[in-house]
Amino acid sequence: MRKSLKTKLRNKELILGSWVTIGHTSVVEIMAKAGFDFLTVDMEHSSITLYQAAQLVQVIDLAGVSPLVRVGENNANLIKRVMDAGAHGVIVPLVNSKEDAQKAVESVKYPPIGKRGVGLTRAQGYGTNFENYKKWVEDESVVIVQIEHIEAVNNLEEIISVDGVDGFIIGPYDLSGSLGRPGEFDHPSVIEALEKVKRVALNSKISSGFHVVTSDESKVIEKLDEGYNFLAYSLDILFLGDRCREGVSKIKRMQSLDKE
Repeated sequence: MRKSLKTKLRNKELILGSWVTIGHTSVVEIMAKAGFDFLTVDMEHSSITLYQAAQLVQVIDLAGVSPLVRVGENNANLIKRVMDAGAHGVIVPLVNSKEDAQKAVESVKYPPIGKRGVGLTRAQGYGTNFENYKKWVEDESVVIVQIEHIEAVNNLEEIISVDGVDGFIIGPYDLSGSLGRPGEFDHPSVIEALEKVKRVALNSKISSGFHVVTSDESKVIEKLDEGYNFLAYSLDILFLGDRCREGVSKIKRMQSLDKE
């Protein structure tokens, strides 16, 4: 029997996923067949609408892959709606404090654990499966907090101590930006912040994650060697663009050589 994403997170097993920013079902269907454990529909830095997100979640789910949604903000109404659409969990951006983490958990969970309102849509079997879904939410729904600000790094131990937080994931670009060094991953202040995260992660019982934005797979291996187990590997537009550029460049180089 296939292990759930929740079980893998709890056991700190290797979990490999990717990021989706193109709101077309064919994209996620192709990616879901690549062997990823999860796919994250990005509603923060893309033009994907709630309607499109619901369609993408459905396709990912039916393909046997865990659909997550990176919501645009720590907003209870938005989180409730993507969960009702059938997301297995959410990745919540800019969680900088224990209170932020508690709010995220409460938005996913029903009372008495959380504050989520009850709707009867796809996740609840369109009104036919609420009791089973209620149990599933309690046992299997996933809350990942995104650590992407130096304030979050400084509060990391408190953030991940919140009951219901299943893991965290580093957003490297925004983290470096919060230090005034966007994209400068070799800057001493950025390196220091990431080293602090790793020290906390080593002593943590929850899964630690990192979004490796580049499509260079060796960078994923580097993060595995550093102790991260919940890895988001690149995103749809880079996989597509990098492969196009690589192929075109190779063809043009070979053509130039033939003419010499």
